[in-house]
Amino acid sequence: MSDRSTIFEDFNSDTLTGVAYKNLQLKKQILVYIANMGNTTITDLSKEFNVSTPKINDLVLELIRDGLIRDYGKTVSGVGRRPNMYGLEPDSFFFIGIEVKQAYVNIGLMDFQKNLIHTADKLSYTLDNTPESLEQLYRIINDFIASLSIRPEKILGIGINLSGRVNHTTGYSYSYFNFDDAPLSEIIEKKIGIYTYLENDSRGMAYGEFCCGVVNGEKNVLFINIDYGIGMGIQINGQLYYGKSGFAGEFGHIPIFDNEILCHCGKK
Repeated sequence: MSDRSTIFEDFNSDTLTGVAYKNLQLKKQILVYIANMGNTTITDLSKEFNVSTPKINDLVLELIRDGLIRDYGKTVSGVGRRPNMYGLEPDSFFFIGIEVKQAYVNIGLMDFQKNLIHTADKLSYTLDNTPESLEQLYRIINDFIASLSIRPEKILGIGINLSGRVNHTTGYSYSYFNFDDAPLSEIIEKKIGIYTYLENDSRGMAYGEFCCGVVNGEKNVLFINIDYGIGMGIQINGQLYYGKSGFAGEFGHIPIFDNEILCHCGKK
């Protein structure tokens, strides 16, 4: 298997042109398709991308050599010559998901096939908008990574769900750990050494249920998160909806009662 740096230097290269660039883009599309649809055949990939079978076969073989795809053998049913099934290599790379709550943190490790293979639940934690609280989060993440039997360089990314106003595109949090000019995702990435993605907790939960949870075929979904506050994740046509401001779903900030009681966020 090629090492991580070689594979993703190729995938992130902006110097490729012509046929090499087209092949790279098609490889990415093949990986995304298999990740979303599951194991498939060369014939199905050829039809999906309207590319010749020999061409798809060559690209799949390259992805196998890179250690990203595995040949899972012949299909179990069908007539005539049964084709081989190809799917993601589960142990090639991993991802970490982190749920930051008010009094604890949940962490999970997922393999390349989206199987949850290791978790650490309700790790004691105090969420405050202070440098000390952020340092505590660093320690929890690093301790979890140190406890794993896999090499840290095989972890492709960290996804963090955090309550409050989060801009998933820029990586800024406007509710917590906002005492630095740099995006929070960038700050954590530099500290941990792994690419980090930040999302609002309710939107992250909504997408999780859509991909791997209770949602079954529905494309338009409202997910209500009743916890320390009230949040909402919105799915429209299978995609998270952010609205014009980027913060659509801040359900708990809708005034309901005409009184002067202050929320912990400072609003009435």
